[in-house]
Amino acid sequence: MSQTTPHRAPRRSLRPSEPPSPQAKRALVSGATGAALEWFDFALYGALSATVFPALFFNDLDPGMGLLASFATFGVGFFARPLGGIVFGYLGDRFGRRQILLTTFIMMGAASVVIGLLPPYATIGFIAPLILVLMRFIQGVALGGEATGAQLMTMEHAPGDRRAFYGAVMAMGSPVSQVMAHLLLAVMTATLSAEAFLSWGWRLPFLLSVLLVLVGIYIRLKVEETPLFKEGQKHAQEGVGTLTVLKTHGVAILRLMLAYAPIVLTFYVVSVFGISYLTGRGFTQTETFTIIMIANLVSVVAMWFGGRLADVYGRRRILMVGSIGTLIAAFVFFPVAHLGSFPLTLLVVTFALASAQFGNAGQGAFFAEAFPTRIRYTGSALALTGSTLVFAAPAPFLATGLMNISGGSTVPLTVVWILVIVAALITMVTMGDGKTLEGGRHHFTRAAVNTAHAADADDAGNTGNSGTEEAPVPTAVR
Repeated sequence: MSQTTPHRAPRRSLRPSEPPSPQAKRALVSGATGAALEWFDFALYGALSATVFPALFFNDLDPGMGLLASFATFGVGFFARPLGGIVFGYLGDRFGRRQILLTTFIMMGAASVVIGLLPPYATIGFIAPLILVLMRFIQGVALGGEATGAQLMTMEHAPGDRRAFYGAVMAMGSPVSQVMAHLLLAVMTATLSAEAFLSWGWRLPFLLSVLLVLVGIYIRLKVEETPLFKEGQKHAQEGVGTLTVLKTHGVAILRLMLAYAPIVLTFYVVSVFGISYLTGRGFTQTETFTIIMIANLVSVVAMWFGGRLADVYGRRRILMVGSIGTLIAAFVFFPVAHLGSFPLTLLVVTFALASAQFGNAGQGAFFAEAFPTRIRYTGSALALTGSTLVFAAPAPFLATGLMNISGGSTVPLTVVWILVIVAALITMVTMGDGKTLEGGRHHFTRAAVNTAHAADADDAGNTGNSGTEEAPVPTAVR
């Protein structure tokens, strides 16, 4: 009698199993261009909110309150992101990803140009900070729709065993933009006088966004709608509202929000609040911008490898490894920065941001695979923007406030930082990996099986991370 041996899928490789299609390449270039612009403008605002904006738009307040007010306007962008996620998530699930990404791209570029042309408080009074807040709000709405949409557009076009990497390339827009923004600021503060930089120099990067917008629009017009969305539209009935998504997948969204907390909290404590902290410890603005720039450059490399590894070993594992790195960084960042040593501070900032971005490489695919196609844009956007609203938006403001009420001590901030990361790690331990975008089961460290046939066979064994079970969804509709 012959014996049958159980089928075992061959091991996955870091090398692609199939070449990307022309549309996948276009989607990747389009998404990367859009992400670079959106995050560049967002990062530029964050850097200037710690240095220039308090002096130009909140100069009627004392320095400490001016910094708090500036960080509050910085947080407005994050409060607006869930609105962008809700609105553009629904529209993206109903009408497609392509048109939404064109809209968010133009919105971000227009808001940035207005900021670059905005007169200071001394010229037009309280209208200046009001317009600044409004433009920041528009930036947040645009990014709330863009961040998730760009990832979905590329991942739904991508080869099945390279989706985490494609999603990571989109997320690279954040550290790449930090490099671009801080490189420009470091060069300008080193070459311009303080008066010239405060008067007109800071405006130039915002105005240069116009060129990126024109190039980005041209590229995005060449990208077709994703095959998964078009296939899902054949079976879709009515658009699913946000309340319905929250009702059926609310637990999953909350767990994903907390799982992502170590990444965004660490990033904004170090790269935004850290600017004012380092300059207050004797570092010049040029030295501080240089530290953040180099650290973000290294973190791009970390994210590249994180995306590769997330396709082989799983998205959740990579996110956990990065979060453990941020936990270590939370213990050592302030004690090392307090020493005032440029090399040591550069080392610890680089470790913190590289750890965060290594873990961030798994976020896009991890979130997308928690939801079926018909609600993927909405669900992913709510989880992503919700996490940034709760853990990123208040980070610089909360850090400054805790420092003020504790007499300059960093202990309360460090304790909060550590507790959030520990809670997130505990949450991730209890979560499983989601299904593939087509509805099949993942076989990490092994080659992806044919998902069309694997979906039915593996449904029972999939623990998922959706938090709430839903009725079976046909593979094509996912």
